[in-house]
Amino acid sequence: MYDRLRAASEAFDRKIGWHRVGFLVSLAVIAAAAVVLWKMLHGIDVHEVIAAVKAIPRFDIVVAGAFVAAGYFTLTFYDYFALHTIGRGDVPYRIAALAGFTSYSVGHNVGASAFTGGAVRYRIYSRHGLSAIDVAKVCFVAGFTFWLGNATVLGLGIAIAPEAASAINQVPAWVNRGLAVVTLIALATYVGWVWKTRRVIGRSNWEVTLPGGPLTFLQIMIGIVDLGCCAAAMYMLVPHEPYIGFITLAVIFVAATLLGFASHSPGGLGVFDAAMLVALWQFDKEQLLAGLLLFRLLYYLVPFALALLILGLREVWLAIERSRGRAAGTTVADAAPARARPAPAGDARAAG
Repeated sequence: MYDRLRAASEAFDRKIGWHRVGFLVSLAVIAAAAVVLWKMLHGIDVHEVIAAVKAIPRFDIVVAGAFVAAGYFTLTFYDYFALHTIGRGDVPYRIAALAGFTSYSVGHNVGASAFTGGAVRYRIYSRHGLSAIDVAKVCFVAGFTFWLGNATVLGLGIAIAPEAASAINQVPAWVNRGLAVVTLIALATYVGWVWKTRRVIGRSNWEVTLPGGPLTFLQIMIGIVDLGCCAAAMYMLVPHEPYIGFITLAVIFVAATLLGFASHSPGGLGVFDAAMLVALWQFDKEQLLAGLLLFRLLYYLVPFALALLILGLREVWLAIERSRGRAAGTTVADAAPARARPAPAGDARAAG
């Protein structure tokens, strides 16, 4: 069965190409979001949005910022976990934290995070002996952790509050709850599959040993904590009235984030916002838009600026190191011939 599916997938890729399908899906998502935003934002008073931003309590903004910081701290463990999974536990946490924070900060804002984040990771990890294949494995395991966390949060959240998903996909609540149960069953099946024996995926020189049962639970928990912190940050910035439960908000937030991710637009710009505006229809549009703008500032722009600063300073430091290395190499090279230079044949000092 597996061989047939793989053969069908390869045949489809040759004749049509999965990348074309992905491009068309992204284009459709962005186009739909643009239409929704045009309708939702038509008639918005900019002055009211600015006033709504100023009206958000400073305490809520500070707490939201703390949740964002906690979320990015959790993101560093995506890479640290991935390094241990591929057998590179010798790479210290500080390097994993640097690569994790900067790659996600850049990937979130530039878009096409699989490529942009991978490039940042390779720039950092290559100095510690990781090859391009090793970095690809790190990206795979980190991405798998992200998807396991998303599947768990959405599965549990939609099973509890299916109407939250219905606000986005307009599907009856009972259908969404059924899909959530299927997702949870699939997750349980996967955990049981990796628990039984050592599982290796890939072929030739690209093979990854999947984490076993206990480590998979740890992997899922990392994803849950990351998404929980992000959702909590958003929860602090949406209007307090009318009341909405955290689980409902978390489901809407994660679903909107995944739609933005599927669009490949930088930071899910437009797509994430359109989904949030549609799903959270009960809030005042100006107040909700104010919360979304602040969230973008805290979760996207500030970490992006910080990551660029860190990467820039790192490049300057590496350039200085290289310059010192070349200078030291030149000095040694100049000194070595002088010590080894033989004296002329008729030199009295050489004869004596």
